[in-house]
Amino acid sequence: MQKTVIMKVLLLNTFEKKGGAAVACKRLALALQKQGVEVAMLVRDKNSSDLFVSSVVDSTFNRWHSKFAFLSERLKIFLINHLHKKNLFTISIASTGFNISNHPLVKEADIIHIHWINQGFLSIHGIDQLIRTGKPIVWTMHDMWPVTGICHYASQCHHYTEKCGKCPFLQKPSGKDLSFRVLRHKSKVIAGAGINFVACSHWLLEQAEKSVLKTGNIFSSIPNPIDTTLFVPGNQELARTFMHLPTGKKIILFGADIASDKRKGVEYLIQATHFLADLKEEVELAFCGEVKEEMANAFGLKTHALGYLSDTNSIIKMYQAADCFVIPSLEENLPNMVMEAMSCGVPCVGFHTGGIPEMITHLKNGYIAEYQSATDLAFGIRTILAKSNDELYRNGVREFVLANYTERIVTEQYIQLYQKVLS
Repeated sequence: MQKTVIMKVLLLNTFEKKGGAAVACKRLALALQKQGVEVAMLVRDKNSSDLFVSSVVDSTFNRWHSKFAFLSERLKIFLINHLHKKNLFTISIASTGFNISNHPLVKEADIIHIHWINQGFLSIHGIDQLIRTGKPIVWTMHDMWPVTGICHYASQCHHYTEKCGKCPFLQKPSGKDLSFRVLRHKSKVIAGAGINFVACSHWLLEQAEKSVLKTGNIFSSIPNPIDTTLFVPGNQELARTFMHLPTGKKIILFGADIASDKRKGVEYLIQATHFLADLKEEVELAFCGEVKEEMANAFGLKTHALGYLSDTNSIIKMYQAADCFVIPSLEENLPNMVMEAMSCGVPCVGFHTGGIPEMITHLKNGYIAEYQSATDLAFGIRTILAKSNDELYRNGVREFVLANYTERIVTEQYIQLYQKVLS
């Protein structure tokens, strides 16, 4: 029976649809609406006609301001990094953005729920202005940026647990470099602000609780939701016909917005496919997202480029067509693609990193490979492909999602949190 929850929640995210944080944010908005919560979503880039989604870019001035905010921040990073493009999007400084503290949706909201706000949507000053409204703030972390100086993933660096500085993502790091200065600015705004930070994975919660920004804030962990009535197993042959993929073959699926991003670990998948070369007559690889031609040609198996998929039906058919989903990422929070694949009954293979081991239970619903081992990644793919025709096994893969990530399970946790902060 549908609940009726009397509260107004405003979700904030830079994008409406682009990227994992946007997908998770909008899914949460839709799931909360089903539970009777009055939800609005305020973004920089709106891509739909949904009435509950509004954009701050609502005038010619704001359109130019949006471009200036994005470009000026990237220019600052480019100049500070001595004209090197490396790590241009690995770090963010939130130096420019919109002040939305007087926006009608902010004034109407009972709770401000921040998600991913980088690349010129909200600045650190803009976050400070939201805090000063006195409204309760929930901040879902889709990466580590909210609790570090400038990086979205700290990798092996632990400087954010003290004061940052000597940042490995800068060309000329020093004790009081950009990371030190931004973390100091964040500390003045965020430390002691009473923000309710929510990590999407237990791994991210563990990292966040080490931060110097923990003081005076509250941390918990709630996963992202998925509509398990949409992402369902389906007829593989029909799905392959729809996606123009071959029947009578085993299909490995891989996806990344930008595969050339080192964090996505595609080089390990390329190596792994060469270890599977003896299967090239019966196994092929399909990938979605941006994969450069030279990279696509480097795989040891025949490949099928699916391009960018934006409509939900095609995305679901993509999973239904696959025998195995591989995520070779070196750093991840709680990847939506793993959740989507598993909800469609597709077992997954990934490295032991980030929140991936929380989703994949080794040999039960997938395979957790030794970190950065292309050999073990290939062995994991072989192992899972051997099980891919086992309907009972694939049902077990979906059961894990039904037990942990359904809209009802996730929204109940958020509603409890909202009620707690309101009281």
